[in-house]
Amino acid sequence: MQNNNDTIKGVLLVGLGASSYGMLATFVKLAYGQGYTTAEVTGSQMLLGILGVWLLHTFTKNRTAQAAVATATNKKHLILSGTSMGFTSVFYYLAVKYVPVSVGIVLLMQSVWMGVLVEWATSGKRPDAKKLLAVAIVLGGTLLATNLIKSSEFPDWRGIAWGLLAAASYTTTMYAGNKVATHLPSAQRSLFMLLGGGLVVLTFTAITWPGSFNFTIIYTWGIPLAIFGTLLPPLLLNAGFPKVSIGLGSIVSAMELPVSVTMAYIFLHEIVSPTQWVGIVLILAAIVLMNVSFKKQG
Repeated sequence: MQNNNDTIKGVLLVGLGASSYGMLATFVKLAYGQGYTTAEVTGSQMLLGILGVWLLHTFTKNRTAQAAVATATNKKHLILSGTSMGFTSVFYYLAVKYVPVSVGIVLLMQSVWMGVLVEWATSGKRPDAKKLLAVAIVLGGTLLATNLIKSSEFPDWRGIAWGLLAAASYTTTMYAGNKVATHLPSAQRSLFMLLGGGLVVLTFTAITWPGSFNFTIIYTWGIPLAIFGTLLPPLLLNAGFPKVSIGLGSIVSAMELPVSVTMAYIFLHEIVSPTQWVGIVLILAAIVLMNVSFKKQG
């Protein structure tokens, strides 16, 4: 019963974390519309996020200090794996500069088949027929969801490239969330991973520095971006993924896809055609197919 309760709790935590991520692209698009740059968006999000997680860790560490202590190796691995979070934010936010949110999130969901490749590479076990079928469905659904079949104009190649890079980084983040130092408290793990992500964002900001920084981003879009993109998701996912299998976690984290498209439809008035919805449903179905066993009981 306890294991079942842990699984339910894990599902809820992962679902909430993924849904939080699903809101981000819409916030970013609205910030772009007000003239903010990618560096300002990512920088404010990461800065406020790290501050928030550090405060949370400070207030909770006395209660968790006896339960687990982070070794130097744990910290190094968490910071290193956390760089993928920074890359995901930068790549994804660059992608939605050039393509609609509904297309950007579909590109991010290519982490499904990328995850299969990572599993193959790390385990040495070739994917079975069911996973290969699921990958084929994801690719077919992507053609529909990005409207490549019906659209007379191919989406901006820059958005496609950044979106695929974001998917690769997101795959790494999901893998790290399930494997790296899972015995540590969620706030502690999140803090060190965010420090790694912060290094990436700081480097990106320095490279793209235009000579000025609009600090109004801090109290306009920085706060919601930090809450839904840097504070809540790592805490929720780091707490939830160890309680569920990587397969079940992948299914639940797919909540990000419909949440993101719905947010873009409501707040950005992006047109999502029936064909695109079919593609989105196919991708979700593939994720379920890949992770659910259909063996008969008894």
